Amino acid sequence: MNMLHAMQAFVRVVDAGSFTAAAQQAESSTAQVSRLVADLENHLQARLLHRTTRRLALTETGEAFLLQCRQILEQIDDACAQASGSHLTPRGNLRVHALTGLGIQLLATLAGRYSEQYPEVNIELVLSQRQPDLLADDLDVVITLSRELPDSELIAQPLGSVSQVVCAAPQYLKQHGVPSTPAELQAHRCLQLVDPAFTDTWRFLTDKALSGDDLFVVVPGKTFKVNVAEAMSSAAEAGMGICLLPDYVAASALQRGSLVRLLPHFHLQEKTLYALYPSRRFLDAKVRTWVDFLKQQVPQQLADYHQIVQNPEYWARENET
Repeated sequence: MNMLHAMQAFVRVVDAGSFTAAAQQAESSTAQVSRLVADLENHLQARLLHRTTRRLALTETGEAFLLQCRQILEQIDDACAQASGSHLTPRGNLRVHALTGLGIQLLATLAGRYSEQYPEVNIELVLSQRQPDLLADDLDVVITLSRELPDSELIAQPLGSVSQVVCAAPQYLKQHGVPSTPAELQAHRCLQLVDPAFTDTWRFLTDKALSGDDLFVVVPGKTFKVNVAEAMSSAAEAGMGICLLPDYVAASALQRGSLVRLLPHFHLQEKTLYALYPSRRFLDAKVRTWVDFLKQQVPQQLADYHQIVQNPEYWARENET
């Protein structure tokens, strides 16, 4: 017996005043409606209705059960309405994961702007240096950097590209000189960023050989390692050595003048920024609007960072030495 269908039939019979009228409302047969109510009474081992040829009347047990049925069915209707409306109105808790640097430099500010548009959404921004499991960690969206995503059933929405730049503090360069080629980095103290989004090696391409034919690989030393790009930037600003930073971290230090860019005519492989989420089908409105918001805002933000690191004003000059 389907308990829900039986309860609905019982309430409909009471409201309609007869099995026939209830059957007409449900576009069913009188026999089917009568059978549902009879099965319900058998299941409960209690009589809910007094039946005569002229009218129906609730028993005392039926009156109490009717009240409970109405409450239960109303709660079910409310739950269905809320669930079916979740793809229409953004509300509720939105859990977003990102690498620490991305969260600090990019997403925290964007979350504030999103909240102004959608005040019924509560954003929980989870920052860490690991790649999470979206479903196992109960996340709605994961913002990640990757050159090539592994196969999965997740939807991957590209948001733009992130480049990496070689930087150092002016005081370091005055003491140790300005390298003009990747090969000259071998004579310098290169700091290692241990970040899941980036490899340990620095792989350079020249302007004339972006196809990958002219490749030079630098392996940073072990004198200093850190797993957060902002901490690496601070170490480099203190004169500890030469570092490789994502452009969204390097940009502010370049503008302050605490770091300058090195080797601007040599390029490192870019990575794509993605928003990962479970499915497009019946997509929750808070997830849909958050991803749409990122698609509108992030490309311009990334373009701004790229423009800063490409500005010759922030490049190392001969007088740094």
